[in-house]
Order: sequence, then structure tokens, then C-alpha cells
Amino acid sequence: MRIDPVIFRQYDIRGIIGKDLTADVARAVGRAVGSEATARLGRAATLAVGRDNRPSGTMLSGALVEGLMSAGVHVIDVGLVPTPVLYFAIVDQKADGGVQVTGSHNPPEFNGLKMALEGLPFSGDDIQGLLKRIQSDRFLEGQGTLRSAPVLEAYQAEIIRRIGTLPRPLKVVVDCGNGTGSVAAPQLIRALGADIVELFCESDGSFPNHHPDPSEPHNLEDLRARVQETGAELGIAFDGDADRIGAVDETGAIIAGDQLLIILGRDMTARLGKGREVIFDVKCSDTLPQALEKAGAIPVMWMTGHSFIKKKMKESGACLAGEMSGHMFFGPPDYLGFDDAMYAAARLLRIVAASGTGLARLLADVPRLVSTPEIRVDCPEAKKAPAVQAAAKYFGAKYPTVTIDGVRWRTPEGWGLIRQSNTQPILVMRFEATTAAALAGIRREATQVLAGAGVSVPDA
Repeated sequence: MRIDPVIFRQYDIRGIIGKDLTADVARAVGRAVGSEATARLGRAATLAVGRDNRPSGTMLSGALVEGLMSAGVHVIDVGLVPTPVLYFAIVDQKADGGVQVTGSHNPPEFNGLKMALEGLPFSGDDIQGLLKRIQSDRFLEGQGTLRSAPVLEAYQAEIIRRIGTLPRPLKVVVDCGNGTGSVAAPQLIRALGADIVELFCESDGSFPNHHPDPSEPHNLEDLRARVQETGAELGIAFDGDADRIGAVDETGAIIAGDQLLIILGRDMTARLGKGREVIFDVKCSDTLPQALEKAGAIPVMWMTGHSFIKKKMKESGACLAGEMSGHMFFGPPDYLGFDDAMYAAARLLRIVAASGTGLARLLADVPRLVSTPEIRVDCPEAKKAPAVQAAAKYFGAKYPTVTIDGVRWRTPEGWGLIRQSNTQPILVMRFEATTAAALAGIRREATQVLAGAGVSVPDA
């Protein structure tokens, strides 16, 4: 069949409904996933299937299930659930893996598929392997089965069992952005004992109020305002499939993902003991490893991307990891080894309730540096790698650098980062320094280097 290879990305399969993603494409992907899973396992695979609340989800998941069953897969349909609940279902139902139909935080005209098998995400070469199976028509044939398994109640019970109810009432504003978190997050947080002010918690996959991406500050404006209006102790936001968290403190100030990881890392060390690794991605602030080391944890910088982080956690045995984007990952003994914004929210609420202070005070001792958010620079696919290589060569000759994911260089006043996106034709930059003037200097030098590589960076 004709299929656009561009939808087979680093972390998932993702495209525009009716143009890139159709029922036929989903059915073919199901046949490929089922064939690959059975080939790896040496037997018929059992896979859980869930979907987010986008209007196209029912059509895509139905076609996906048809494809999986035609390859002999035993399918467990868990229905409309956030992505972390699909991950939970894999464990709860003793499945070999699973597929979530989700467009994550993309606009409603997009949808996609996230896949996992034997405790690890399908990514990179795994996903390209699915494309090759489809292109070469290498499918196994079989007679699969289908059963339904509602898991939302079991999911909520598991988190409450692990976290416990809150030691005191806590007022929190919850913004689901009309995403799939609407079917689980408010119910969970209320069951923990919090007093909830709901904001856009009606499930509506057309996202009528704002884009469900809490990593973009403008998407948190309504949450900030409602926290200040109601006198809540914090606000929590979820992305479209509830695997990423955003937060604001009692003053309405945004708490970035790396700052949340400081709070979670300190708590983890206090509960479980010192000497445990905490993995963070290359976009995070210098204040993060400094705070973690002071608390007795071992900070480990790693590549951006949920699949890379999960694999690193499994290799190292780390029980906590996080990204600037708001992905927070929890492994044994705390949880089951994946990113779950609702578990992160529950853990955060427990920390705030136990502290007796607002969220802001938990970070009062962290130095205030000057930093930029992620800066996304348009760059044709063919120019991405050469531009990063040119930057790595230039900065490597002048400063200490880390090149595990793009290039992150350190100057006497701060640091800069240039890396290529694994999902879009863009370069990602971020800068941090002790002063605004120093930050401007680091950014200016980066802009000049990229200009020399043929990439134009818009003015700040």
C-alpha cells in the first residue's frame, strides 16, 4: 500500500487524519506490530489497546485492532484512557505490550500511535522496522482474539495505594485542557482528598479552549489566573494524553519541568535514601543537578525523549527521571517505570500537603538564574544534522561540551544548547546564565554559529 514514510517518527507514528493517517494505514500498522511482536516473542502476543479522546480515535483504534487480530494477536481493549493508563493496563492485565492511539499534545487534526513491547517503548529503528514490514508486505497470519478490560478504577486504586490519601485538605486547580486526562485526573485527585477547582475538565478532543500543551507558557494563562482568583495552593495542568505535567505555584508563577524534578528528587531521596540516580534531559537547568547532589541523589544527564529516558532508567535502575517538557518517570520501588503525569500530580500534592507550605517555598533556596524557554528554529531536515555538527565543532574547540544529544557548551557565565528535534524540521535551543547580559552573549554567539551553517535564527 502507499504510505508516507514521514509519519514513522522517532518516538511514534503520527500524522494528519484523512491525509497521512487513515483506517487502512492503522490496519497495516496493526498487522506490522502484531507480526513483529509475535516474531520477537516466538508466540502469539497479547497487546493492550487504548485511545485518547480525539474524534478520530474510535476509527483508528478499530482498524488497528483488526490488523492486530489478523496477525494472531490477543487484544485487550481498554477503551478511552490517558496514555499512562494504557501503560498501567499492560502491567495490570499481564500483557506483552500495548498500543495507544493518541495525538498527544498536537492539534486535533492529528492523531498517532505509541507502542511498547516487553517493558520498553518502540522507537527509532523499531518504528522504521514496522515501515519496512508494511512496504515489503511481510505480515504473519493468525486468528486473534478480542476482549474488553476497563482499568480506570484499578489504576486509581493503585495510585492511592502507593501515595496514600493527603495528610491535610489541599485546594488545587486542575486544568485538563479538555484532553483525555479529563476522564481520570479530576477523579483521582479528588479521591486523594484534595479540594478541586476544575478548569476545562470536560472531555472534548477538539480542544475548544486552549492547546493541551503545558510546556508552552501561554497555555497556562487561564490556570495561573484561576489559582490567583481562588487562593489555591497550586495549579496542575495536563497535556492531551496526560503523560506530561505542568504546574504553577500559589502566586501563579510557572514551575518548569526541571524545577518540579528538584521537588520530586528531594522527596524521593528523603523517603528512599541517598545515593539513588535521578536522570534528567539536556535541556534542564544547572540548578537541578546542584540541588539533587546537595540532597544526596546522583544526577545523570541524558538525551531528550521519553523512549531514551525509559531505556536509560531500565539500564541503570534509576527510580526517578524527568524532562524539561514535563514528562516525569517513576520506577520501582515507587511505581512501574513509565511517565505518568497523574502519578506525578498525586506525588506532588502529597509533598505540598505534608510540607504545610505552598509550592513556592519548596523552591525558595534554589538560585534564580536567567534562562530562556525552548527556542524552536525552523530548519530543513537536510540541514539539521550538519548545523548541529558545525556547532559541536565550534563550541568543542572553545568550551567544555556535552554531545550526547546535540551540543551543550559551558561558558564561565552559563551554558547553551543546540540540538535537532527528532520529530519536527526544527533545531531546539536553550540558554541559561547568571545575568541577562551574559545570556544575551551566549545566545548571540550561538546565532552567529548557526548563521555560518546556513540556519537563520529569528531575533530574540
